[in-house]
Amino acid sequence: MRQVGPLFILPWRCTQSCTSNCLHCGFASTPFAADRLGTKETMGIIDEIYDFGATFLGIGGGEPLLRKDLPELIAYAKKVGLNVSLITNGYFVDDETLDSLVRHGVRISVSIDGRKEINDLIRGPGAYEKAVSAIEKTSKLGLLDCLVATLANVNENQNNVNSQDIEHVVKLAEAEGARWVVIHGFVPFNNNMDHLAKNPSPQQYERIWNDVYDLSIKYKGKPEVNVYCPFYARIAKQRGMPNFDDWFNNFFLGKCAIAGKYMSVIENGDIIPCSFNDHIRLGNIQNKTLKQTWVELQTKELILKLRNKSNLKGKCRICEFNEICGGCRTRAQMYTGDIFESDPSCAYIPKSLREN
Repeated sequence: MRQVGPLFILPWRCTQSCTSNCLHCGFASTPFAADRLGTKETMGIIDEIYDFGATFLGIGGGEPLLRKDLPELIAYAKKVGLNVSLITNGYFVDDETLDSLVRHGVRISVSIDGRKEINDLIRGPGAYEKAVSAIEKTSKLGLLDCLVATLANVNENQNNVNSQDIEHVVKLAEAEGARWVVIHGFVPFNNNMDHLAKNPSPQQYERIWNDVYDLSIKYKGKPEVNVYCPFYARIAKQRGMPNFDDWFNNFFLGKCAIAGKYMSVIENGDIIPCSFNDHIRLGNIQNKTLKQTWVELQTKELILKLRNKSNLKGKCRICEFNEICGGCRTRAQMYTGDIFESDPSCAYIPKSLREN
């Protein structure tokens, strides 16, 4: 019997290519990459993910449905024994694609950032209608799993960093039967380094994560609302979340991935410890197994230093919540050039600083 590995899901970024031009995305309008592995080599990645003991292959991009060989690769993943999930912007969810997705029982997540006006300002004209169409189609077929929103400022007065736009997404998920809503903070990487001004301010983050906590209470798990941002753990703790330790250890998605609790494979076979950080490479799956990489990751000097919160700098080092937060290390690195610096998007003032 195959042994279950340390990661339930192993994400695979199958392509950087995308036709959309989202303000918050590092792959906005990216053409096809020349170094993307072909079908046969990618099947080798799928074999390796299965051998690693993952239960799910999580397919992302770019826009995964731009890969012409994706139906063949999904079929192969199911054949070897993996479940498959996929995130899409909805542009290419046509009848032929749906037939393949239904046949293989693929769980679908759709990206949508708020009400039509704001969503289309962030993602481009027509993006809202495409996303909603994909949500409705996949819901009817029992494939819809999750709606995914990412926070961004279009300009000083237009943004989705507000309870109205986020609740719009939650209500849509509720109406269409999605099990989850996941909200991402802005993380600068690749192409979106030119859009640092789109990152919400620390004060905006503080307000929106408190609003999201209120929404999680209001909707009582239908859908479940989760957050990809370390700050949210501190807010949940401050707000008195029931059974916090169980939630933090088994449910919360926003723990900083780069400290050795996560791996993903990208389109050329490289293995990275954070989906938003291509600067740290752990090797290539064509010459190093995932099991070997995982073992090495647990003893890698940088990772060990990041796990020890006393190595952090600035207010993150002295914060009383750093064991459950510690900030986003990739965001700190992209903004300051130092992966150990304080996350500049945090508004919280540690207790020791307030007392001095």
